[in-house]
Amino acid sequence: MKILSAFLLALVVANGQSPTAKIVTATNAFLATLDQPQRQKVLFAYNDEAQRVLWSNFPNGIVQRAGLNMGELNPAQRTAALAVVFAALSKRGYEKVLQIMEADEVLKTTEGSAPPGGGAPKGGNGKGKGGGKGKGGPGGGLLFGSDLYYISFLGTPSEKTPWMIQWGGHHLAINVTIDGNRGILTPSLTGAQPGTFTRDGKTIRPLGQESDKGLALLNALDENQKKQAILGFTLADLVLGPGEDGKQIQPEGLKASSMNDKQKTMLLDVISEWAGIVHESAAADRMAELKADLNKTWFAWSGPVTGTPGTNIAAYYRIQGPHVVIEYAPQGMGGDAANHIHAMYRDPTNDYGRKPAAK
Repeated sequence: MKILSAFLLALVVANGQSPTAKIVTATNAFLATLDQPQRQKVLFAYNDEAQRVLWSNFPNGIVQRAGLNMGELNPAQRTAALAVVFAALSKRGYEKVLQIMEADEVLKTTEGSAPPGGGAPKGGNGKGKGGGKGKGGPGGGLLFGSDLYYISFLGTPSEKTPWMIQWGGHHLAINVTIDGNRGILTPSLTGAQPGTFTRDGKTIRPLGQESDKGLALLNALDENQKKQAILGFTLADLVLGPGEDGKQIQPEGLKASSMNDKQKTMLLDVISEWAGIVHESAAADRMAELKADLNKTWFAWSGPVTGTPGTNIAAYYRIQGPHVVIEYAPQGMGGDAANHIHAMYRDPTNDYGRKPAAK
């Protein structure tokens, strides 16, 4: 599958409209490219709870997603589908999505790939951990690659009433609820395997900023703050990953009210790597909400406390506040944990945009 650049998609998405209108226009343009059987596969009722939670970090072959995958679409349809994702996300969010998909292309052709771990929806069709190298590879038929990312919609595209866009595959689940001028990105999962690869001689790290900024914040803490932030036990995967909707956990670590202004700014910068994935207008509102919560937000770290900027950390960290839970979780299932990453972004008060819009 050819993945289009942000520049090309900027030419596809309508200009001179509100962010929500652009998303609706792009979605309707994509739907217009589909025949009736395709439309039936991609459209779901807004209250379809089974489809709403059908997302995972697992590859196809363990979790069977619904909707249309990119391999089923012709070039014009693929362009139109990517235009929807481009309209719903910020430029850096869209680029992150493309890099995660590129990593899966690398994984597809890598011998002896580490097994994908964790994240099948509870009660769904995830049946354990697999291995092997991808499409047709020696791992029980696991399927990797950029053609195997699915798009689906819950509800009718609208500038006024709520509806939802889902885009995902291996190590990626973007769930965007559109409710008027709000764009709610939670819950969404980002990940990468490999966490580092090269393209045209350039090193690509889909979650590199999440790694570098998390480590920089830890290093900015004084020794007493570090003692509070660093947990006395090891966390090897997401606590609130797929299948954990509604689960509550207690905050741990260092409370931001004990940080100085520079450290608080750095914490907000880490948070922006998740909150900033959605389109800029929605991201600005989200960051304002999380900034207002900052003194009630916690930072916790588990695992190695050293690392080199520019290379991925092998430690878990969590950011938790009244309206956010962020997890960064390298996988310790063999091989280089820092090269296989899961990350999660939730709002315990508003996952899937369930909180009514303020009137």
